Amino acid sequence: MLIAAEKLSKQYGDTSLLKHCSLFIRRGEKIGVIGRNGAGKSTLLKLIARREQPDAGTVTVHGSIRIGYLPQIPLLANASSVLDQVVMDAEAAGAFVEEYEARQILHKLKFTDMDALVGTLSGGQKKRVALASVLLSRCELLILDEPTNHLDDEMIRWLESYLIQYKGALLMVTHDRYFLDRIVSKIVEIEQGNLHPYETNYSQYLEMRAQREEMVAGTERKHQSLLRKELAWMQQGPKARSTKSRSRIERFEQLEAESGPVAAQKLELQSIATRLGRKTVELRGVTKGYDGRMLVKDFDQIIARDARIGIVGSNGCGKSTLLSMIAGQIPPDSGEVIVGDTVQIGYFMQDCGEMPPHLRAIDYIKTCGDTVQTVNGSVSATQLLEQFLFPSDLQWNTISKLSGGERRRLYLLGILMAAPNILLLDEPTNDLDIDTLMVLEDYIEGFPGAVVLISHDRYFLDKTTDHILEFQSDGRLKKYLGGYSDYLNGIDTRPKQTQEKKKKAKNPEKRKASAQPAKARFTFKEQREYEEIDAMLAAVEREKAEVEQSIAAANSDYEELQRLLVRQSLLEETLRETTDRWLYLNDLADRIAQEKPI
Repeated sequence: MLIAAEKLSKQYGDTSLLKHCSLFIRRGEKIGVIGRNGAGKSTLLKLIARREQPDAGTVTVHGSIRIGYLPQIPLLANASSVLDQVVMDAEAAGAFVEEYEARQILHKLKFTDMDALVGTLSGGQKKRVALASVLLSRCELLILDEPTNHLDDEMIRWLESYLIQYKGALLMVTHDRYFLDRIVSKIVEIEQGNLHPYETNYSQYLEMRAQREEMVAGTERKHQSLLRKELAWMQQGPKARSTKSRSRIERFEQLEAESGPVAAQKLELQSIATRLGRKTVELRGVTKGYDGRMLVKDFDQIIARDARIGIVGSNGCGKSTLLSMIAGQIPPDSGEVIVGDTVQIGYFMQDCGEMPPHLRAIDYIKTCGDTVQTVNGSVSATQLLEQFLFPSDLQWNTISKLSGGERRRLYLLGILMAAPNILLLDEPTNDLDIDTLMVLEDYIEGFPGAVVLISHDRYFLDKTTDHILEFQSDGRLKKYLGGYSDYLNGIDTRPKQTQEKKKKAKNPEKRKASAQPAKARFTFKEQREYEEIDAMLAAVEREKAEVEQSIAAANSDYEELQRLLVRQSLLEETLRETTDRWLYLNDLADRIAQEKPI
């Protein structure tokens, strides 16, 4: 046992997030925490990390274990460099970190300028710096709050592999369902202040939760049946009741007083769209760049009326720029975007656009219209807000008081009220809980128009798309048929040339070999080098530190100082070359490990 959290209670204002909840974390256990937005997931993590105190209950840490905690919004020293911040935070947690180890993790998280000041970074980059620090802390327990936020597909796959091989215990909140399914062995669901543990991964959790909800519903059906029988008896009249026992009357009163399970409010999305004509949106030779960097190059695409297109690529590659050009918010440098006469675009921007913080939720929606026509008839703004999980009291809150997930739901509702027939969604899954994501997936499936979306949520892409556009390093986009899993398997929408080449191949064994990429492996020399390079790096760093100490002491000896400065320069060059080689070998080792069956 590492942590024993017993009978925890926590309340904010009138809201009880946790009610006498207990959670026990054992050595090597990997736990995923899920629940609705605002259910108390982050609060539970803060209590177990001892960053906040519970109103009641205790958190007991067994032994002198170290805990690494990644909050949703980390606090960092703006004046520190990226590299110094990572090393400093890891050492503050009690871990001794070599510089090359910090560089490797930062390299995996796609930091190129490790001397950049933290204060110049974006919020997403700061989150990745904090993640690198936590992973280097060598803790017995990692507590991670939304670790995949601000990571692109490649970084998410690397982090997934890292955590699968991680030997310590793990407690994390994430809405990435593939991430949950492949890493955790236990799911803890927070619902209405209670914890429901499931000793399984995400896939089996869904089945077990359905069984639990059916059992609760069955118990409530029995309760209602008993109540109806007792009610019928009570209604026989005073004369009949007078001959019955007092205990039966008390039994009825007790049954009547008992409240059944409170049904969780569910988000309802109705397909609201105007008619879409034959002509939709066509991109012809679209090209766009910034500051000498090519983002989109010579791109052609006709968006079909029922298209379901997912866009993937590394952070900053140009995905949002492409959506902005389709939406007509920015012009291409060359080429053209042709929009049909009946097209009405709904553009869900990553930053939620302009939402006046002083405006109340109900007033924000009324700016889009008092009523809207749906497949089920006319619906008022108030009714729509209730369907979007905004009860009457929350509707009068100002936007500044809403949580991130609530703000994104409100923003999405405002877009849907305009009845678009082409939806452009830029990271719609950020800050949304899993239940809301499932409803949004169903909505997109039934949406009577085209959908083009950007997301790093692999599960969401698999559920909602049938084509993938991948950004290449030169700004060109490669097209794949199928969802995200098909894209990973390399199924191209342009297979004819490949098939013709395969038919021309005379040797079937060659065709088989060409269809399968060579497995990653070490040569004999690389294996020896991989085993020895850690010690080599450590030796170079030790000598560099000794030379720097000697330089500090050689105040008056000019010749000795010159010799030491030359030696320092050579060691720095050796350190850079050895670090690059170390990164290559460790990256190769990671790929070899990933290809082995788990």
